Amino acid sequence: MKKLFVQFVKFGIVGVSNTAVNLAVYYLLVAIGVHYVIASVCAFVVSVLNAFFWSRKFVFKESESSARVQLAKSYAAYGFTFLLSLGTLVLMVEVLGISEFLAPLLNLFITVPLNFLINKFWTFK
Repeated sequence: MKKLFVQFVKFGIVGVSNTAVNLAVYYLLVAIGVHYVIASVCAFVVSVLNAFFWSRKFVFKESESSARVQLAKSYAAYGFTFLLSLGTLVLMVEVLGISEFLAPLLNLFITVPLNFLINKFWTFK
């Protein structure tokens, strides 16, 4: 149980830096006029690579032998939560009238715990 807690804390640390990467790419693209959905997709691609690297090296400390399989699983796992997040992003912005700058932050309450569980028990199993 202690190992799981330590991993979750490390995942949280990686998540904070990854969220910064994701939001920086998203906000930069939105600021230069890219549609928020396209900006979200671009930010996703960059941030999954970042998350994969740090989760593999710092959180779950996996061997090099299965990197390609784990990267594919990582994109699948984050892809699932990304689609969920994208749906809630569009709902928040288009239906609820929440700012396109605030909505991605609200999505974190859904995606962070879900991403940890998927990565812990499937990607880096």
